[in-house]
Amino acid sequence: MTRPPSRFRPLWVALGFVLCAFGVLGLILPAFPGTVWFILAAAAFSRGDPRWEAWLLSRPVVGTLVTDYRAGRGMPLRAKWIACASIALAVGLSVPRIPVLAGQVAWVLVGLAGVLFITLRVPTRRDTP
Repeated sequence: MTRPPSRFRPLWVALGFVLCAFGVLGLILPAFPGTVWFILAAAAFSRGDPRWEAWLLSRPVVGTLVTDYRAGRGMPLRAKWIACASIALAVGLSVPRIPVLAGQVAWVLVGLAGVLFITLRVPTRRDTP
């Protein structure tokens, strides 16, 4: 990956920290996925400062999630079920609050796209005990 000009690197690092904050929220909130935010944070840190990327990858749980994703190992089946159920729950609870039918349809399609991506494109990691 090509490095951005040095004047943009602090912005990438700042974005990495914002994305990390979303990731932490995702670890706490039940219907808010956290892994995707950490993956994006690692990508931002890699463009801004490799030391922050190394720091993120050295975190016990988060580093493993990001490393597994980057290596193409995918998600455990249980995590895929939880992610899809969280998307369905979030969409189901929020659609009635959207006043415009077109917005409701668009939101359902976004949720469906997320579920399809997880089920069809993300590999399932079969952990052997």
